[in-house]
Amino acid sequence: MSEANQQSSIIRDADQQNWVDRSAPDFAKPYFKLARFDRPIGAWLLLFPCWWGLALGHLGAGQAWPNLYFALLFFLGATVMRGAGCTWNDIVDRNYDGKVNRSSLRPIPSGQVSVWQALLFGVLLCLIGLAVLVQFNQFTIWLGISSLGLVAIYPFFKRFTYWPQVILGLTFKWGALVGWSAIHGSLALAPLLLYAGCVLWTVGYDTIYAHQDKEDDAVLGLKSTALRFGEETPRWLLLFYGGAIILWGMASYLAGAGWAFAAALGLVALHCLWQIYTLDTNDPDNCLARFKSNRVIGWLGLVGLLIDMAIHGQ
Repeated sequence: MSEANQQSSIIRDADQQNWVDRSAPDFAKPYFKLARFDRPIGAWLLLFPCWWGLALGHLGAGQAWPNLYFALLFFLGATVMRGAGCTWNDIVDRNYDGKVNRSSLRPIPSGQVSVWQALLFGVLLCLIGLAVLVQFNQFTIWLGISSLGLVAIYPFFKRFTYWPQVILGLTFKWGALVGWSAIHGSLALAPLLLYAGCVLWTVGYDTIYAHQDKEDDAVLGLKSTALRFGEETPRWLLLFYGGAIILWGMASYLAGAGWAFAAALGLVALHCLWQIYTLDTNDPDNCLARFKSNRVIGWLGLVGLLIDMAIHGQ
């Protein structure tokens, strides 16, 4: 493919130098794009709650070192299940995506992949995810399977409610529970608080993301918190991000975390304030950059938890 054709086929919110468009075999590119391998930020935002839950579980058990095998399983599982969820989302939204500037080049609306091909690819990803999930204890296996209902219904919510971001948060941050249960084989208040905080975090950052599509969504009759909040978005972000930080602090306290995670939360708060006060909801590039910057929050929280594990573990 020529450089000009390659550039014209890059989906709008993907990095211009992403590895899929640059290096993947031509036959695989549409499927990799279905799975969002060209836009990995979503996989990171799915993965971090898994790793946080895992680290919090280790802390609660007084363990100083993370289970690296479990961490690797979560990396693989988050990657393929994010891909499966996005594939299902694109199938459900196929009649809308072609009418939205940001998503018009996605494989289904652009005709690169048929609905049946997408379904088969999604099933393959789910089977890989199942192979990962069965490596854990029985409670965790059933807990992971129970999230599939949320995955299935999420794409439909923007048709009738301005709050689809809440359903996305409930779906996308299930890994916070699964990470903890992988260690304990059960749940407790700490992972529930971690999960609730992650849901609020998701509502915040996905509201920023949704501002990229608000004009197209309004024309198509689709709903989002971006349309619901409008110019009041920064005030709502203070509420959601602030609530997330409080809930994460409570979860870490119950699990026995110390100064390292507290310091990490302080840096997270500063980063959230940067997002809010530099946000321009009328500039799609500004919104996309602030959305992607949430990877910083994921790393800060994880490093804080790992340091506290090393300090307090037996």
